[in-house]
Amino acid sequence: MQSRIRDVRRAKGLTLADVAERCKPPTTAQTIGRLETGMRVLSLIWINRIADALGVDSSDLVALPDQQFLFVAAVLHEDGTYAPTQEERLMVPNVSGNMVGLRIAAPMGEYRRGDELWLEQLQAEDFAAALNLDVLVPRPGGRFIFGRLLGRDAGKLHLLPLEAGARQQVVTYPAWIAKAVRLVRKL
Repeated sequence: MQSRIRDVRRAKGLTLADVAERCKPPTTAQTIGRLETGMRVLSLIWINRIADALGVDSSDLVALPDQQFLFVAAVLHEDGTYAPTQEERLMVPNVSGNMVGLRIAAPMGEYRRGDELWLEQLQAEDFAAALNLDVLVPRPGGRFIFGRLLGRDAGKLHLLPLEAGARQQVVTYPAWIAKAVRLVRKL
């Protein structure tokens, strides 16, 4: 198993010391460096601790054999755009089994035609993790509601569709919902 800790840490602009401080309980920059380079065994406990410190899913820290990367050609700074001082790569996200996609065919709210959303499916006990986020909610007959999750109480979800002038809708006991986690937009 190859680690992507360094790629994620650099993509977030953090130092080894930053990640070490954010770990719970805190650790040392030297330990994080050893875990990144493989000089220390990367256990599941360490993967989870570091993922929490970086604010990513644990699966984002593990490189798969067929994983794709994009090499960074330039970095945009306040004073201009420059070649990176050392090799950098952008991660192509891991797609877990509980992900679904949503293609935007007409502009709506913040979304443009052609946008693609990656959504993470949640079961009822995890619905609170999607409060104030855009969610996809299944309805009978192959229909869906896509909107902002405003609240939940007693098995009911309160949603505000993204269409201008739309009224709040209440959905009772959906089997699942999916919260938006990644926007892919073509320029």
